[in-house]
Amino acid sequence: MYIPGLFRLTDTEEIREFIKENGFGILINSVNGKLWATHIPMLMVKDKDQKDILTGHLSKANPQWNAFGKSPEVLAIFPGPHSYISSSWYDHENVPTWNYLAVHLYGTIRIIEGAELKEELSRIVDKYEAVMPNPVSVETMSEKFVESEIKGIVGFKISITEIHAATKLSQNRDDKNVKRIIDGLENQGDQDSVTMAKIMRERRPLK
Repeated sequence: MYIPGLFRLTDTEEIREFIKENGFGILINSVNGKLWATHIPMLMVKDKDQKDILTGHLSKANPQWNAFGKSPEVLAIFPGPHSYISSSWYDHENVPTWNYLAVHLYGTIRIIEGAELKEELSRIVDKYEAVMPNPVSVETMSEKFVESEIKGIVGFKISITEIHAATKLSQNRDDKNVKRIIDGLENQGDQDSVTMAKIMRERRPLK
């Protein structure tokens, strides 16, 4: 991913937190010479050597997993908040643009089964059920049901080889114009614009 230096995010802990908050990503690889993408939740966790890896699973009916053995190089994209920035918000002539946050992770993928796959399922269910009023877990489901469901999926782990993270938040603008952009976003009123304005305020406190 092309990222101008000013917008590049390199803080590993911040990247981990971003993926935790924006875990519904896009897994991309090559299937029979054609790019293939699937929208799925993924988790960034530590392996036994305390290295960051990604875990997740696909439907067994999805042919994407058949290429993992032949072509293990994959790209996982985690899009975050984004919003259009109007050139009318500047105090000078300029072009419109787009502010956004995103993380791209490159790595090598391998299929997991058995206890590894059940652990992956437990982690992802626990993460998203934690905020539910009556959370469920893989551990409280019947063994027969879990084993039946596992037959319909393919689990994976991705060893990360490259991380590209972008936070484009008008860092190349002075305080006056950043304030005008934030005001413009807030006045838009839609959820994406309001969220972007909040992020910009938090990252660049203005007087």
